Amino acid sequence: MKRRDNWKSVMPAPSVAVIATEGFSPFHFSVPCIIFGQSMPQPELFQLLICAEKIGMVQSDIGMSVNVERGLETLETADIVIVPYWHHPTERPSQALLDALIAAHRRGAQVVGLCLGTYVLAYAGLLDNRRAATHWELERDFTERFPAVQLDTNALYIDDERLITSAGTAAGIDCCLYLVRKQYGSAAANR
Repeated sequence: MKRRDNWKSVMPAPSVAVIATEGFSPFHFSVPCIIFGQSMPQPELFQLLICAEKIGMVQSDIGMSVNVERGLETLETADIVIVPYWHHPTERPSQALLDALIAAHRRGAQVVGLCLGTYVLAYAGLLDNRRAATHWELERDFTERFPAVQLDTNALYIDDERLITSAGTAAGIDCCLYLVRKQYGSAAANR
């Protein structure tokens, strides 16, 4: 994806698919929704698409739910795909989700794992022989579970050939702002 230096340009807005998974964290889920949705100086800079493995209600880890109207087919055309969280790192995601992420990356999408969302990218094999970041509390588990991934314990976020991962919790904000800056430059990211 080429950077658009003039963020006021009339080019089509890149689509950002944020995946809601069962047991999602409302904080982690809200970060890309706010940054790519309502907080842009011009909302049309990104097209925010919320999707899930199954259309319908998806419950968070605190009991609140969101009604999701799009399925994983959204990943077939999204420019940026974000896994904002994974509820339990020891649980392997469904093969349908992993296959959708692999296909999205193969066709050229940027695939993002925020915080524990990095686990999902690793389970898909997308991070093998690449650098990645994840939450500091689970660094040991991550390196034992995914020895082929080069975990960088000092990075807030890492971009390794359209595979972007972030460290824990609030680092997801920095990572999402990095994506805005990459697409439109610093002026748009600073707004």
